[in-house]
Amino acid sequence: MARTVRILREADVRAALDMSACIDACERAFAAYSTGGAETPDVIHLDIPEWQGEVHVKAGYLHGAPYYAVKVASGTYGIDPPALDGLVTVFNARDGSPAAFLLDNGYITDLRTGAAGGVAAKHLAPEHVATVAIIGTGVQARQQMDALTVVRPGSTDVRVWGRDAAHAATCADDLRARLGAAVSVTIAETVEAAVMGADVVITCTASHEPLVQRSWLKAGAHVTAVGSDGVDKQELDPQILQDADLLVVDSRDQCARIGELQHSPDQADRAVELGLVYDGSQPGRTSPDQLTVCDLTGLGVQDVAAANVVMAGATGAGDTIDIDGA
Repeated sequence: MARTVRILREADVRAALDMSACIDACERAFAAYSTGGAETPDVIHLDIPEWQGEVHVKAGYLHGAPYYAVKVASGTYGIDPPALDGLVTVFNARDGSPAAFLLDNGYITDLRTGAAGGVAAKHLAPEHVATVAIIGTGVQARQQMDALTVVRPGSTDVRVWGRDAAHAATCADDLRARLGAAVSVTIAETVEAAVMGADVVITCTASHEPLVQRSWLKAGAHVTAVGSDGVDKQELDPQILQDADLLVVDSRDQCARIGELQHSPDQADRAVELGLVYDGSQPGRTSPDQLTVCDLTGLGVQDVAAANVVMAGATGAGDTIDIDGA
């Protein structure tokens, strides 16, 4: 019998996976990761220095799932505009045969990264979020806000800061279109102006130096740090992690190597994994005055969880090819 593999393109993937479904899938994946229900090898990092390119290869398997997956995601920042791309290869868990190529142009990476922020905000953000600061103007500025809107609807004031004025203006316009007229979206001239008084602060840059200072954060704020996913990357003043009433990470080991936690190694022992907060093993926010921080570096199980949702929801979509050449 000839073996076949499915080709699903970005439109097929988008039709099968939305933010709400991705948040649910990532929540369960985080719990599986932290409780021994998943297999996750180390991330492979590949630099393309001529074009300021970064390539991440992540893989994983959720116990009991029909598929495992390997994802290649790239970000190229030395061109204008910067480019993000990638694909996910899906394999049958039973026999290792290729099941599908998800030619999603990086959509799964974008969505599941935003969804992780949604999971963090669901368990750690204040109950009522009026003011949001977004530090960064790339894809994650949009995706993180989309996810926050799912779990904490009702924001009325969104402030965007970016190094490039044109990119900040485009990002603000996109957020206005996404959020509607009831939400004020403004461009902050400084990081401090964006952060002061914000209920939720989201950092999603490629910075290698602290951008957000501890003194700017109000009591009860929640910080989601997304950008630090490589050695020497950093967006937060280390004092923020030290002062956090609740310090949460997607992976303690990985964050200690490539996340914000690498700059505060003395805080590693008290860092709590997000999956344990979700499954109730560890508490989330318990007081409106707590300063909560979530350090997200991205886990292969998120990609696997998203890919399994796509495979279940994209029945009949895409093309099928014979991989045996018959």
